[in-house]
Amino acid sequence: MSQRTDSEKSQLHMERVEQANQALEQAVKSIAEDGYRLGYHLMPPAGWMNDPNGLIYWNGEYHVFYQHFPYESKWGPMHWGHAKSKDLVHWEHLPIALAPSEDYDSGETGGYGCWSGSAVDYNGVLTLVYTGHVDGRTPMEVQCLATSTDGVAFNKSVANPIIGAAPEEGGFGFRDPKVWQHDGQWYMVVGYGKDGLGKVLMYTSSDLLTWRYLGVAAESDGTMGDMWECPDLFPLGDGDDHVLVISPMNMGATKTMYLTGKLNYETGKFDYRYAERLDDGFDFYAPQTLVDGLGRRILLGWMNIWGAQMPEQVDGWMGAFTLPRELTLAEDGTLRMQPVAELAALRKGREFVDRQVIPAESIVSLAAIQGDQLELIAVFNTKGSSEEAVFGLLIRCSEDGSEYTEVSYSVAEHTLRVDRTRAGAGEAGVSEAQVEPMEDGSIKLHLFVDRSSLELFANNGVKTITNRIYPNGDSLGVKLFARHGEACLESLDAWKVSL
Repeated sequence: MSQRTDSEKSQLHMERVEQANQALEQAVKSIAEDGYRLGYHLMPPAGWMNDPNGLIYWNGEYHVFYQHFPYESKWGPMHWGHAKSKDLVHWEHLPIALAPSEDYDSGETGGYGCWSGSAVDYNGVLTLVYTGHVDGRTPMEVQCLATSTDGVAFNKSVANPIIGAAPEEGGFGFRDPKVWQHDGQWYMVVGYGKDGLGKVLMYTSSDLLTWRYLGVAAESDGTMGDMWECPDLFPLGDGDDHVLVISPMNMGATKTMYLTGKLNYETGKFDYRYAERLDDGFDFYAPQTLVDGLGRRILLGWMNIWGAQMPEQVDGWMGAFTLPRELTLAEDGTLRMQPVAELAALRKGREFVDRQVIPAESIVSLAAIQGDQLELIAVFNTKGSSEEAVFGLLIRCSEDGSEYTEVSYSVAEHTLRVDRTRAGAGEAGVSEAQVEPMEDGSIKLHLFVDRSSLELFANNGVKTITNRIYPNGDSLGVKLFARHGEACLESLDAWKVSL
C-alpha cells in the first residue's frame, strides 16, 4: 500500500472530523434537557466527555477542549471536543477539533485516539499538543501537534510525531503533554511511570517541533501512585514558587494531588516541599489550568471518575466539568481553590437566613429555599456550638425525608463530610476532609448545586469536595440540622442559579 501524501492525510482528517460532527448533530436531537442534565456547567452536547484538554485564553476568549466520543455515551476512540466562552459562564460549542486519522492515533480496535494534551499560542497560531495512542503499536504513545489559524479547523503537523517515543523502555504510560513558555523557551511535562513510581518527564524546545529531553522533573516517594497522568506544572504567586498538579494512578481514594516547590528550568528538576490531595470528593479527575487576560490561574476538572456508575449514560450523554476555579498559593505552600467571580452573574432571587441556634437533634426546614440549581453560603460558628455538635445542611431533600445529600461538620473531629448514602441513584459513599475553623471560629460552607452535581468550597477554598449526585427531580428541599449538641448558624445566603 502506497504512503498517503500530506494533502491526502489532511483530507482524511477533515473527513473524520466531519463524520464525527454529523454523528454528534444527530445525537443531540435525542437529548432531553432535563433529568440529570446540568444547568450551568460545561458538558458535551451528546456522547462521552472526559479529561479537559487545551485550556487557553486566546484572542480574548476562553477555549476548552476535551476528550470526547461523539458516537456513543461511553468511552471510545478519543476525539477532541471544543467549546469557547467570553466570560467562563456562557459556553458555545464549536465543531470537533481533532479526530483519529493517522497511524500514530488511529487503529483497528477501539483502543486508539487523540488522547489528552494542551494548547499554546505560537505567533498567533492556536497550537494543540496531544498524545497519539494506539493499542498494540510500538511505541503505543507518542506526542503530536496540530494547528489552527481561525481557532476552529485544525490541521495535524506533517512533522508528527514530534516526540516519537519515551526516553527509555519499560515505562508505564507516556502521555498528556502540558506545554508552556518561559523566557522565550518552550517547556513540556509528560506523564509517566516506571518501577512502580509515578513520574513527570520534562522537555524543552525553541519551535515546538524539535524537543530535548531534560530528565525526570519529579517522581513519587513510593506512596503517590505508579503513573502520573495529566501533569500540569506552572508558576503561582508573586515569587518563584511552582505547583505541579497530577492525577496519580493506583493510589486508592486519592485521584488528584498537587505538589508545591521550586523549578530549576536549566536542569528541569522540580524540588517539591509540600504534597497534598487536591480535591477530597469522589468525582474530580484530570484537572488542567490556564492563565487568562487578568493573570489569574484558572482550573477546570473532569467532574466524574473512572469506574463509577454513570446514570446519565442512558440519556445519551456522559460527563461534565467542574465550575472554573481560581487558584492561589498560601504562604505555607498550600493551595486555595475558589469559584471564579464571574459565576455571581448567575445568581437570581437572594434569600437570607439570619443568625439562629439550631437545637440538638433537630432538623430545620427552609421553606423559602428550594431548587435543583442553587448557590448557598452558610457560615456556622463553632465557638457558639456545642463541643460535640455535628451540624450542617441537607441538600436535594425529598418531601418525605427519605432522599437527601448531607453536608456536615464535626466540631470535635474538625472533619467536613459529604454523605451520598441517601442521595439517589449512582454511587453512595462519604467524602471527608480535615478543616480547621477560621480564626474567629467560623466554618464557611460555599455550595453549588446543579441537578446532578454538588461542589463544596470550605473556608474560602482551603478544602474542596466535588461529587456527582443523582436525586429524583422532585427532591428540592434544603434543611439545617444539628446532632449531639446545639449549633450556631451565623448566616445563610441562598440564590437560585441559572444561565
